[in-house]
Amino acid sequence: MKQGIKKIFSEVPQTYELINHILTFGLDIYWRRKTARLAAEDGGSMWMDVCTGTGEMALYLSRLAPEGTRIYAADFSLPMLRKAQERKETARINFIRTDIDNLPFPDNTFDLVTISFAVRNLNLNPERFLQSLKAIYRVLKPGGRFVSLETSQPESKIIRRLFHFYIRLTVRSIGYLISDSKSAYTYLSQTIPRFYTAEEYADIIRQAGFSKVTLKRMFFGATAIHKAVK
Repeated sequence: MKQGIKKIFSEVPQTYELINHILTFGLDIYWRRKTARLAAEDGGSMWMDVCTGTGEMALYLSRLAPEGTRIYAADFSLPMLRKAQERKETARINFIRTDIDNLPFPDNTFDLVTISFAVRNLNLNPERFLQSLKAIYRVLKPGGRFVSLETSQPESKIIRRLFHFYIRLTVRSIGYLISDSKSAYTYLSQTIPRFYTAEEYADIIRQAGFSKVTLKRMFFGATAIHKAVK
């Protein structure tokens, strides 16, 4: 399954951000920036954005990082990383091709690890999902922060049904129309309605060993920011 996901993301780097902006009416830009501000507020000298994709979150972090902070951006997809490296303002970012379960860093390395709109892709099964979160936990220093931005499930049943209907109506058709990849956006359209509620995801983060888990819902609960501490 992991190889299938890698293949999917190799097909879409050129249009990935554009489609995200269209599907969210540009709100994904605001959500990422808000998450980056929340993540950066406690400082630190070692930061990493995992599953960085085309590097949007890493770029926002680099603009907020104190002088001397080392910033890493990791992803397992070489085409996505190549697209990320085409960005301007990436001089402070160290791009690394790696799987999240095999991060090439010692224990207790980072003050901050972020992930945005990629946790769903780690959720191949409950055991693997927990393993991936534990891999993030491992490389954080004691007191280090994990900040996650992800789609969620609205609390209101009516809004949740409308949200799922919108996903079924738009993600596959618009994604395929622009990217020419039916498999990628069929897959992505299926992961959103199946993902956990904000509370369920918070519980899984705790199971991985984190404490002080907080969450902030946005856009009627369709997306959420989780923050946790090692």
